[in-house]
Amino acid sequence: MTLSEAPREAPVQLPAAVLWDMDGTLVDTEPHWIAAETALVGRYGASWSHEQALALVGSALPESGRVLAAHVERSVGVRLDPDAVVAELVAAVVAQVGAAVVWRPGALELLRALGAAGVPCALVTMSYRSLADAVAAMVPGAFAVVVAGDEVERGKPAPDPYLLAARLLGVSPGDCVVIEDSPTGVASGEAAGARVLACPHMVPIPAAPGRSRVASLARVDPAVLGRIAAGAVVDEVAAG
Repeated sequence: MTLSEAPREAPVQLPAAVLWDMDGTLVDTEPHWIAAETALVGRYGASWSHEQALALVGSALPESGRVLAAHVERSVGVRLDPDAVVAELVAAVVAQVGAAVVWRPGALELLRALGAAGVPCALVTMSYRSLADAVAAMVPGAFAVVVAGDEVERGKPAPDPYLLAARLLGVSPGDCVVIEDSPTGVASGEAAGARVLACPHMVPIPAAPGRSRVASLARVDPAVLGRIAAGAVVDEVAAG
């Protein structure tokens, strides 16, 4: 079903909560991460391709740190501390977001519409608390809960971050809609038992049974999320 095919007279039902990914879903920070990764490895004389960067989209930061440190060691023989790599990346992206934040199309409007409708929202990100708080502070009161990547034992694609967000909100994951932009994040939301709306950005997300997809959040409103929470599948990506 596409948005244009949705029934018009059905009563509006809303999800118990909406659980938002941050990087690439709410704010367009993925280019900042890629730039920070490229600058870091370049400082040691190694190269970092766009394809290699895309492979890390949505990953937990400790995993990104391990991958980048291993890449530099293989390439130029320099051994780096993965935790120090992560700290440098986070600091670089926090600085970029502080200078100028770019919201993904339709994301801010949808977030505000959910607030007006009384639907609680959580920010569930693999970015660390320093960056998550910086973004959340730009929309005061929009998020009842923030789950950051340095506060969960297992990051995405494990279900832990979304399970924790639902628990903190006091709702069942199955009554929530997760909004994600990467296959890694989608896998996390689905593993948690939530309904997932994928809005691909840097990396394609394939169709799958029960998975909703849109090309832009600009065409999504709380009623659409309510239908998804109730079991409808909305796939505008497949519709072209």
